[in-house]
Amino acid sequence: MTDTPASPRCTDVVFDFCGVLIDWQCAACLRGHLPDALVERICADDDPYGFFHYEDLMDRGQDFADVLARYRDEFGDDMARIFDYYIRHYGDALPRLVPGMRGLLEDLHAAGTGVWGLTNWSHETFPVAYERFPRLAELLDGVVVSGVEKMHKPNADIYELTLRRFGLDAARCLFFDDTAANVEGARAIGMPASRFTDAQSAREELVSLGALPAHRA
Repeated sequence: MTDTPASPRCTDVVFDFCGVLIDWQCAACLRGHLPDALVERICADDDPYGFFHYEDLMDRGQDFADVLARYRDEFGDDMARIFDYYIRHYGDALPRLVPGMRGLLEDLHAAGTGVWGLTNWSHETFPVAYERFPRLAELLDGVVVSGVEKMHKPNADIYELTLRRFGLDAARCLFFDDTAANVEGARAIGMPASRFTDAQSAREELVSLGALPAHRA
């Protein structure tokens, strides 16, 4: 009987940003500046005013000025002024780090595990993340930003670029994202991935994979 070889130890962890490292809240930027009912409609899952769709175009590498012009054509001047306000005050949509994640990143560093970022984010608004949370820039060994690369999760090319750029072995990585499609995109190119729910669950999984010592759990 042949023993099944053990899975390789996880040596590098790749994190999505919004919903994993940073608590992104569109409504936090708009509340207090607009009627609550309008804020709720703008931020609804069915995206009736197109904020998420047009922000996604920016995440894919399109410039804000071009996106805003297209937004105005579809939704008119009044909504375009609101979308413009949202993008120009983007830091207000990032109220805090996800609870427990700063400590998790610090513990991974202390354990000698690589810590990386892979995010769908506009090249124009991504710098706001580091302005709001400068410690993130210190804790991440490198980041791939979709709007800079003009690549976009869950397409294979952005995961493959991340592995090449940072010299990572896919089999020794774990990727965390809060979006199921992005998790599947990583798995499709051979990178183990998990759907993020909270810092404690992520920590427990990383302990089980050898990326953190058990006594830190």
